[in-house]
Amino acid sequence: MSHLRKAGNQSLILIQDIGLIIIAIATLIAIGIELKLMVENMHVSLADLLLLFIYLEILAMVSIYLESGKLPVRMPLYIAIVALARYMILDMKNLDTLRMLGIAGAILIIALTVLLIRFGHTHYPYRNQDDT
Repeated sequence: MSHLRKAGNQSLILIQDIGLIIIAIATLIAIGIELKLMVENMHVSLADLLLLFIYLEILAMVSIYLESGKLPVRMPLYIAIVALARYMILDMKNLDTLRMLGIAGAILIIALTVLLIRFGHTHYPYRNQDDT
């Protein structure tokens, strides 16, 4: 039974790796498309730079996961903060005060969550599996 479990686990790891490679390739294609648009328009805006930053964060997240097999929960939170900031920048003229405050509040809550996670990791680190 353990041989079957090991084969199943290896299959799932392979599927995860294939999925991560697909995400990385799709992200690289999206970066290429964005760069092509910037060159064609001969203009680079803050929104373009933030979008490229989001793409780089996704690539970093894939890289970390492939190297360590672990995904730091902070990475998607950083991406969410940048995505909300980009949304706010892009739609600034169409946002009413209440919606803008809501987005800013969401950014603040996510940032505080990151701080709380960092605090937890430094003050209450995980025990190594060898210690258990």
